Amino acid sequence: MYQGLICMIELIQFFIKIWPELYKGLIVSLQLSAGALVLGFAIGLPMALARTYGKGLLRTLATAYIEIIRGTPMIVQLFIIYYGLPDFGILLDRMPAAILALGINSSAYQAEYFRGAILSIDEGQGLAAQALGMTKSQTIVNIILPQALRIVLPPWSNEVVYMVKYTSVAFLIAVPELMARGKMLITQTFKPIETLFWVGVVYIIVLSIIAKIVDIFERKLAIPGFQMSRED
Repeated sequence: MYQGLICMIELIQFFIKIWPELYKGLIVSLQLSAGALVLGFAIGLPMALARTYGKGLLRTLATAYIEIIRGTPMIVQLFIIYYGLPDFGILLDRMPAAILALGINSSAYQAEYFRGAILSIDEGQGLAAQALGMTKSQTIVNIILPQALRIVLPPWSNEVVYMVKYTSVAFLIAVPELMARGKMLITQTFKPIETLFWVGVVYIIVLSIIAKIVDIFERKLAIPGFQMSRED
């Protein structure tokens, strides 16, 4: 028991030593996540609308975009953007490249969340709005989207949590996020188990806090009887 206490004290002391570096990596991870989620929303919502209400070529292109992005690994998308675009004269720094790759990947999944929320709304509401003189665009903006954006919160919150974890792939292009900082600390301290343990603990704590905050928003904005299922 005494030996175990000593090991615990040493583990805590090690955490105090490496925390400044882990904190720097955590900030970068959160910045990546925020940027990717905003970009994913900006692309995903129009894609969902195009796939749901678009016709002909527009709907086909939206569907193809969503299926291609969802059907290819994120790491491939990251490498294409960071290593492939320079061949076409487009040079991106590591951070913008990572945000772009993560955002594009997220947009395809967010598009499906939004589309599911839109389709869950009774068609009768749209017909009633148009019968009152609203155009289709007005119906979508004023009737459908306000409800859909509230209904989509539970599944969309999964994307928020996943995105923080997905930022770990950015270390492959030397973005100094949390996992990259952990790997750097391993080479400096020669303590891989202890370092990865604390990296995991930081992820768990941060993700738990984010999930709790999102859950509060879900309860405040929920429409009774219209919740979409959430993955646990």
